[in-house]
Amino acid sequence: MRAQAVDHLSLLPLYAAAGTVVLVLLADLLIGRRFVAGTLALGGLATGVCAIVTGSRAGTFCAPDGTACSWVPSPLAATAAVVFAALTVGVLALSVPSLRLGTAPAGEYCFLLAASMTGGVVVGYAGDLITLIVGLETLTLPLYLLVGLRRFAPGERATTSAASASVTFFLISVVSTAIALLGAALNYAATGALHLDRLIAGAGLTAPVADVGVALLVIGLAFKVAAVPLHAWAPPTYEGSPLPIAAYLSTASKLGGVLALAAIVVRLDAAELTAVLAILTMTVGNLVALRQTRIVRLLAWSSIAQAGYILAPLALGADGLRAAAAYAVFFVVLEFIAFAVVTALRPPGADGGLLDSYRGAARRSPWLGAALVLALAGLAGLPPGLAGLFAKVTIVDALIDHGQTWLAFVVALNAVVALAYYVRVAALLYTPPTRVGIPVADPDLLDAALHPRRPVTRPVAAALIAAALVAVALGFAPQLLFDALS
Repeated sequence: MRAQAVDHLSLLPLYAAAGTVVLVLLADLLIGRRFVAGTLALGGLATGVCAIVTGSRAGTFCAPDGTACSWVPSPLAATAAVVFAALTVGVLALSVPSLRLGTAPAGEYCFLLAASMTGGVVVGYAGDLITLIVGLETLTLPLYLLVGLRRFAPGERATTSAASASVTFFLISVVSTAIALLGAALNYAATGALHLDRLIAGAGLTAPVADVGVALLVIGLAFKVAAVPLHAWAPPTYEGSPLPIAAYLSTASKLGGVLALAAIVVRLDAAELTAVLAILTMTVGNLVALRQTRIVRLLAWSSIAQAGYILAPLALGADGLRAAAAYAVFFVVLEFIAFAVVTALRPPGADGGLLDSYRGAARRSPWLGAALVLALAGLAGLPPGLAGLFAKVTIVDALIDHGQTWLAFVVALNAVVALAYYVRVAALLYTPPTRVGIPVADPDLLDAALHPRRPVTRPVAAALIAAALVAVALGFAPQLLFDALS
């Protein structure tokens, strides 16, 4: 039987993303580092446009009979590619203050970001286990180096923290990838299937080897979303990373893990395991977040809890995919806003600092405070963060409609627990700040007292405004996202 021709139009998002990697490298080598950021920004925009233009074309790299394709365009894949491209451009904008200082390696930084974006695009369109895992590793591998790029931050402690975070992230990620590969190998040995479309038929064999393979796949991929008990790497890694990279880890990297995990659990029987992971993840994340005193660690534990909310509808299999995907998009937009505000309030190259250093921040910078309140309210599922409210309602509604009322109750209970730390941070923003005349021992508090209002660079402001507008638009018209995913 004759092999089918490759549909190059379906591959346009991949061509745009991979071409961006090459162009960034060439711009750094031949033109100069002043142009690499612009090249990456244009490449990210081109990737998003190509994903929108191609839409839901037929798959390519298919079997001779036209089934079981390795590259499968879909509304979810196109939406994911647009989100990955937008997050890459947004993180680049947050990184501009550090890149302008000349202490950040602009060429390497932009090259690694572009490579990670390419991996994210591949994950969204992957139609078989090999493409899925390769795409996920392409998304993750550059982040090992980007996490360690905080060597240019002031102070020896920052350098040590960055190196430790990078090594921790690398070692745990390697172990999780090995577990996922072992699961894929066992599943193939039992079913003879690698393509995701054929995993449905293969799952019916229910051989013990296949069951073990499915469990290992889910456990290995759960690392990417920082699901409990594979969550311990996230808080120290976020804390040790440059703030823009912490934002990328918490949004794009987590979105890639969600897409990979969803590709497995909607086709194979892993409902019980996914439900257990969801309950543990949201509960542990919220309880530990209550005790945090540093803003990045609080956002890290919060993102772990949010991953639990995303996993909950995935326990329904294919019936919960749309709700989980919608919640993931709502989450990454709100999480990006939170990290963008933290980046705007901190000096270039610094970490997130203590929560107390944000005391009175909304009084000094009202619009930044309003943006952070919008993000925190959305993550908590409260007005004015209507996007987050609709996301939580979507998940609870999907669980109740499919008879999982007990799991919907656990989600609602955890949402109530999370209110405690979200409201605490929001209230702190409007608390009277520490006065300069009062002795302050902690350097974070001293810096906040001496520099009550920092100028916000135009790229950071533009990224923050764009993300806030998207959050507001999705809050008032969430159907736009649901239509894009349909």
